[in-house]
Amino acid sequence: MRKFLQRVLGDWVIRMSNKFGSRPDAERIHEALTKLFNTIEEEPGKRGLIFEVTSENKYIILSDQHKGARNFADDFSLSEPNYLAALKYYNSGGFHYINLGDSEELWENLLESVIKHNKETFEYEKLFIGGDAFTKIFGNHDLYWDNDPLAGFNLNRIYGTRIPIYEGLILKIQLGNGTLRIFLTHGHQGDLQSDGNWFSKWFVSTVWAPLQSYLQINPNTPAYDNQLKTVHNSLMYSWQAAQQNTALITGHTHQPVFASLTHLERIYLRLKVATNNHDQPAISLLNQELKKRVKEGDKAPEFKAYSPGYFNSGCCCFSDGDITGIEIESGFIRLIKWSFHKNGFPERFLLEEMKLEDLLEVT
Repeated sequence: MRKFLQRVLGDWVIRMSNKFGSRPDAERIHEALTKLFNTIEEEPGKRGLIFEVTSENKYIILSDQHKGARNFADDFSLSEPNYLAALKYYNSGGFHYINLGDSEELWENLLESVIKHNKETFEYEKLFIGGDAFTKIFGNHDLYWDNDPLAGFNLNRIYGTRIPIYEGLILKIQLGNGTLRIFLTHGHQGDLQSDGNWFSKWFVSTVWAPLQSYLQINPNTPAYDNQLKTVHNSLMYSWQAAQQNTALITGHTHQPVFASLTHLERIYLRLKVATNNHDQPAISLLNQELKKRVKEGDKAPEFKAYSPGYFNSGCCCFSDGDITGIEIESGFIRLIKWSFHKNGFPERFLLEEMKLEDLLEVT
């Protein structure tokens, strides 16, 4: 019966979750991002921090774990081994861990249940606190950390110390004669579901979570392979493109974006270049990739001139157990994923990279 209902209701439930789960509005998003960015610059510490970055600093940005109660509605459970392996790797490598929001799934679960079932994960996160290398930013699904009077007490219970919670962060990096600012926030700002839309929260907790648990559905397919940018990501990009010498890194959509393009979009652009160069081997290879990822008859998108300054960390709860994130190290920004290797152990894979200096505008 469950398999029958999965086929009949699965796609409908996911569509309804997406429909009621997000109402992005360009004006609201741009206004909210600008307000937060200006607040951090003018009053550091109020809603976010400013880090002056040197060549010695290394950062790993991960978001959207959605840690749950280890039932079938817990999207994080399959990804936990990759997440723990990644945290061990980055802690031993001297990275600063920026947790970019929706770390805990508190729309579907009680906090006590999340704490009970994620003790090992919290212990691995605590490793960064000892080296003053942990920054926790809230998202819409763990908004509790920002607005509940007991949040500080419960963070102390989890991490052994009362850590601050922020809405954003700015990295300032001196590159030659210019300064690059990298603005980091979860990315839910301006989304009506995250500004108090009671119906969306009711739908997720009362309808979506029980159905997801019974049907054993995880909607977080590996989006870096098979999607164009979501509307929300496109609106985030449009805000970034209007800034000067400022990059933007968000999460929220669960869709990795690197230099303003998804993996699928980058394949289309590579195919265009290969076609112009009459590179038949590359054309054949890229067409094979597209055949795996797009439906027959789908047309290639029309690309405008994209500024490369928008990035999305993806998520740590893909249905295949993969996680994706953004690294900043040694003058480079990278999109990485952690995935189970053929031998069954987690392994780091580099998907994309570029020099940070290429994000500066030429004047």
